[in-house]
Amino acid sequence: MGDVLAGFHAAWEFESDSVLIRFERGIRTPKLYQALGERRIPLEAIAAVTLSPGKRGTVVLHAVPRPGADPLMEAAAGQLKDGCDPYRLVLPAERETLAEYYADELRALLPAHDRGPCDRYLVAAPEAPLQFKAYDGKASFDGKQVSFRWFWTGASSAKWKAGDQSFPVTDLCGIEWRSPEVFEGHLRLLRRESPVAQPAQADQDPAAVVFGLGYGPVHESLPFAASVLAAVRASGPLAPGDGVGASVAVAAVVRRDPADIADRIRHLGELHQAGLLTDDEFTTKKAELLAEL
Repeated sequence: MGDVLAGFHAAWEFESDSVLIRFERGIRTPKLYQALGERRIPLEAIAAVTLSPGKRGTVVLHAVPRPGADPLMEAAAGQLKDGCDPYRLVLPAERETLAEYYADELRALLPAHDRGPCDRYLVAAPEAPLQFKAYDGKASFDGKQVSFRWFWTGASSAKWKAGDQSFPVTDLCGIEWRSPEVFEGHLRLLRRESPVAQPAQADQDPAAVVFGLGYGPVHESLPFAASVLAAVRASGPLAPGDGVGASVAVAAVVRRDPADIADRIRHLGELHQAGLLTDDEFTTKKAELLAEL
């Protein structure tokens, strides 16, 4: 096709075997888009194309990715808000006819088969090196190993006792990313083999970093998670059930260090003051934490 369709915050260039998405840079552009820059989506990575009404006089062209085709979307695991979905192009409603034309053209180019789950990634992951600051430490990835360096102001005593950590991707079977926009967001590395069961709480797990208000934002932590996930997949075959959100043995923590409880309550207070937790949510969660003493 070779044509370009420009919308709010992005432009799609239609090619014979792919769609090149170029994201704008600007104060109103979602930070995730700016971090991604541009992405080439092979047609074989697209399961369907839809066009639907959007908000406030807009229409939305959506290229629905095949499950498992894109490490970014696999890491996100459905947690991205519509406004940050890189597969959605929002256009003014008056351009609906033009958008419908391109939707039809794109559908005609999609392969007639293989629109189900993928057994390999078809979309390139964000390139390493990558890093971001979490609430309790700094996470770094050089393409071969993930490193966590703990902050004395946020890390639990369990993490301090374990010391700074480094994990070769060959020792990992996947990742667990819980958005920093929800309570108790975190990034956890899932290990192929571990001498001890991984703790249930991410703030107690030396193979995880926890997010907090202003720490580990989506546009930094999600590309990081996707890059690690792609490297893990490329490092060798995974056992059935391994991957994003894979089941891991977790140890129930009956009693926790009072200092850790105080840290978590302080974190709750920050979320409450920022308006991210209601009075009832703050009171309930605080009571749950105090009950663990």
